[in-house]
Amino acid sequence: MSTQQGQAPYYYVPSPSKWPVLMGTALLVTMAGASAWVNGYSLGKPLNIIGILSALTVLYFWFGDAISESEGGLYNARIDTSYRWSMSWFIFSEVMFFSAFFGALFYARSITMPWLADLDHKILWPDFAANWGNTGPAGTIDKFETMGPFPVPTINTALLLTSGVTLTISHHALRAGDRSKTALWLAATILLGAIFMGCQAYEYHHAYTELNLKLTSGIYGSTFFMLTGFHGFHVTMGAIMLSVVLYRVMKGHFTADHHFAFEGAAWYWHFVDVVWLGLYVVVYWL
Repeated sequence: MSTQQGQAPYYYVPSPSKWPVLMGTALLVTMAGASAWVNGYSLGKPLNIIGILSALTVLYFWFGDAISESEGGLYNARIDTSYRWSMSWFIFSEVMFFSAFFGALFYARSITMPWLADLDHKILWPDFAANWGNTGPAGTIDKFETMGPFPVPTINTALLLTSGVTLTISHHALRAGDRSKTALWLAATILLGAIFMGCQAYEYHHAYTELNLKLTSGIYGSTFFMLTGFHGFHVTMGAIMLSVVLYRVMKGHFTADHHFAFEGAAWYWHFVDVVWLGLYVVVYWL
């Protein structure tokens, strides 16, 4: 929130905005491009990139408007409460988002696989074994190796856990009014997130080139890349959010008592940390 927090005696309602419609269009283009890309259409990749760049552009101007309103003294404590509820419900929606994916993994591994391997199905697929990471009932999937927890996933776990600590230190520094310490530890958090993404990129390259593990590698490959890929996307978005907060800290925004933009980004980052712990256990260990 703004350094001008509490000056407005009313609940600020912005004028009608074009940004929601533009964001919806950008996300539609992004997902259409992604769908075409994974299905082998040449137009998919550039369409996906255009959609992502468009969404980021909309976010830049949309959040720029919100920052200007905040710094202009248009917000008060009731607006702060609205933002907190909005961010809480947004994170709840993300919980449901990942719950659906974890549910898909559980259903495939713990229900469907044993069902396909029972006596009733031995006539159809006599050689099928209910081991996680198989090549399907008909053996039509190229052989691949599964991804273990060492060393990259474990390193990434340490990176994210450490980033949660550095972010907490940064928050305490902001509440204490130490702006330089806030910026230092916030920058460290962003750096750890960037290293995490670099390690994940290396992991994907290793999976494709050395393990022959791809998105097309049956239910194992699709759930592996679906869960870890969407998590990586959330880490990227979280790092962008924290980078904007760092810029605002360096510009002199926020006070020790009013800094919800920092807190909202921190909530999101800690949520991403918790999701990764679930992924680390369920995807890499079990």
